[in-house]
Amino acid sequence: MKFGLIGAAGYVAPKHMQAIKDTGNELVVALDLNDSVGILDRYFPECKFFTESERFDRHVMKYENLDYISICSPNYLHEPHTKLGLRLGSNVICEKPLVLEPDNISQIETVAKQMSKNVYTILQLRLHPSIKILKKMINRNHYYDVGMEYITPRGPWYYHSWKGDKEKSGGIETNIGIHFFDMLMWLFGKCEKFEIINRSPRMSEGCLYLESAKVHWFMSLMKSDLPDKTKNFHRLMTVDNEEIRFDNVFSDLHTESYIEILNGHGFCPSETYDSIELVSQIRKEIK
Repeated sequence: MKFGLIGAAGYVAPKHMQAIKDTGNELVVALDLNDSVGILDRYFPECKFFTESERFDRHVMKYENLDYISICSPNYLHEPHTKLGLRLGSNVICEKPLVLEPDNISQIETVAKQMSKNVYTILQLRLHPSIKILKKMINRNHYYDVGMEYITPRGPWYYHSWKGDKEKSGGIETNIGIHFFDMLMWLFGKCEKFEIINRSPRMSEGCLYLESAKVHWFMSLMKSDLPDKTKNFHRLMTVDNEEIRFDNVFSDLHTESYIEILNGHGFCPSETYDSIELVSQIRKEIK
């Protein structure tokens, strides 16, 4: 199958390129405002590339019949780029978050229905082997005590990029935490309430009160928060004080996501609603 890619210079784009390659498909055209996309040579050296959306649009309409367009652009552009992909006659695979506000999900569903195409989003932690096993073990009649720590240090560049702009990224809870919030609600049910304990643009700490669990979360972009300074990240999840390991195979989950999508089992827009609504409410709480 033939793929297009919007956001080829982004941090997560190589994971999508690898997934397209791993599933035996071809990336034929890509778009990014920035032209630092030499990474394309590693995966698809013949891929056509554009820095202007108008030229990308014209090329696709005139020369390509794309099966899918993958969206790896900044968070605030996911919605318009998803709609663009649909209107170009393609199915769409969009990175997290699909949109920044939950009300916009229905707009994407409307365009997809009009174009008779599908939209899928990446919720890769639902596919992690350890998390799938945990899902089967959870007893909804039990109320769990859950801890989630995620520390992934970022340098000064982060705060000068769109990722450091809350209006464009949604803030740390959206840009860094939404996969974990989605996973937690998939496991333990919808969020009934939340509280913010401590927060800055570089860290976030709080509690979720889910249907079957109280979750204490802590996420940070600061190296000083790493418990082991010799490592460049820290992920820890505990359920009733028992550690759940999910560091292994973490990097391969985009390929697993593509396999599921291409087999007709991808995550549709409505499945993103709960986590997007939660982070939207958190943003309103901290204004």
